[in-house]
Amino acid sequence: MNTVKTDADNIFKAAGSLIMAGLPGYEVDNDTEQLIIEYAPGGIILFSRNIKSPEQVAELINNLQQLSLKYTGCNLFIAVDQEGGPVARLKAPFREFPGNEIMSKASDPIKFCEEFAKITAHEMNLVGFNMNMAPVLDVLGKNTDRVLAGRTFGSDHKLIALLGRVIIKVLQDNGIMAVAKHFPGLGATSVDPHKDLPLVEISKQELESTHIYPFSQAIGEEVAGIMTSHGVYPAFDSANPATTSTYILTEILRKKYSYNGLILTDDLEMGAIKGKCSEAAVSSVEAGADILLICKNQHLVKDAVDALSSKAEANTVFAEKIRAAFERIKTAKERFNINQRAALELTEIKNYFYS
Repeated sequence: MNTVKTDADNIFKAAGSLIMAGLPGYEVDNDTEQLIIEYAPGGIILFSRNIKSPEQVAELINNLQQLSLKYTGCNLFIAVDQEGGPVARLKAPFREFPGNEIMSKASDPIKFCEEFAKITAHEMNLVGFNMNMAPVLDVLGKNTDRVLAGRTFGSDHKLIALLGRVIIKVLQDNGIMAVAKHFPGLGATSVDPHKDLPLVEISKQELESTHIYPFSQAIGEEVAGIMTSHGVYPAFDSANPATTSTYILTEILRKKYSYNGLILTDDLEMGAIKGKCSEAAVSSVEAGADILLICKNQHLVKDAVDALSSKAEANTVFAEKIRAAFERIKTAKERFNINQRAALELTEIKNYFYS
């Protein structure tokens, strides 16, 4: 869709910009190319299945950005989960770090986290990423080792907030958008949201004083993005997971904590999200989300964009929610100069990683 002529076209383009999609392999395949041309997603997230070497991933990102720029006039958010430790998609020769749990127990955890963030940001910039789905700010509870093993800074919410702010500041000072996760905290559940729906049965007072505290500090650090949890929090909303809860995303995160950055959903293909992905996409935007992760199935991306644009065409209130999300996305891309980033130089990449 090269030319936007009607309001319907505008809504369709805006709806597409809310999607962060995945792709199957190491190259831009035909289906991904057509997805960008026809549905104009605002972002792409890469996984281990997409990453073979620094040169390969740089070429992949270059090609994705060239396609998006040609057909939408905008560069993409290019994201990756590079937490360190158990969840790190970029392997050697990228610098590998041990993860939040071990960094928090170092003799100088602040210095360790600064080093992690500075080197990670530099290497991500070299190959073309602009967003890191980190840090994890969940406060570890008694029964969560299996779900969040190695991924948290522990159970001290003040230490988590401190180290989270360090990572956010250094990543963002070095041009990489940070995404704090998983709001309002997954540390008090033993259920893996990849498989089923967690029920987080703790009091409102404990949620606000302990589990939300690190996120409130991240907001103070002007974190670019906050990712939602797929858990249900009866103290706030007994009917909906945080991802689709207007009370949690709008009344608490937006209004109570005055957060004006990007709200990203966790992957809408996870087992915790019941029903159709397209329905979850609509419900998430209604709740206040800006970016919808659909990480694998591109047919679900198309269904989601169609559902979002159809709802917007029929409902002016929903259309305004899409436009507001679109404006926040535009603001974030301007803040981090996403559209001004030049093509990557493979010689510089090879010199850094192999010299």
